[in-house]
Amino acid sequence: MSSTLRMSIPFTLALAVIAYVAFSFIFTLPLSSAWAFTAGVLVCGILVPVLVDLNLTTKSAKADASAETSTTNFQGESATLYVGNLPYRANEDAVKELFSRFGTVINVRLMKDRQTGRRRGFGFVEVAASDANKMIGKLNDFEFQERTLKVREARDRQDEENQSVE
Repeated sequence: MSSTLRMSIPFTLALAVIAYVAFSFIFTLPLSSAWAFTAGVLVCGILVPVLVDLNLTTKSAKADASAETSTTNFQGESATLYVGNLPYRANEDAVKELFSRFGTVINVRLMKDRQTGRRRGFGFVEVAASDANKMIGKLNDFEFQERTLKVREARDRQDEENQSVE
């Protein structure tokens, strides 16, 4: 059973009862109770999934728009900063706002657990290279949402693998 259908069943049944009441008592149509309930289920069975799909489409469009706003069109040298000890409730917009106080923020990526989808408490902030050292100096050991941030320049994954081998 699809998630859309699973989400719409309670609404469909509730609206079917409302339609039954409307067809039986409000409108003086010569329908039996069974026909009134069937008409309610048919009308609501078509109407509710369409409304649920429209709602889900609107939510995904808003999520796409907010994801686009986390990336800034920036021309020039950039640096990536590692940000550790982030509060789990912090989102990309809050981190971007914090770092924007001290320079140009290009992109914010907060890491999530693949299985649970919850934030892992660290992320990466891509900033203008000219602002990177100033941000590290100002935001390392900075108190943010009751947590002390750890900010440093991010290392490439290959560098980390080579260092561990040597």
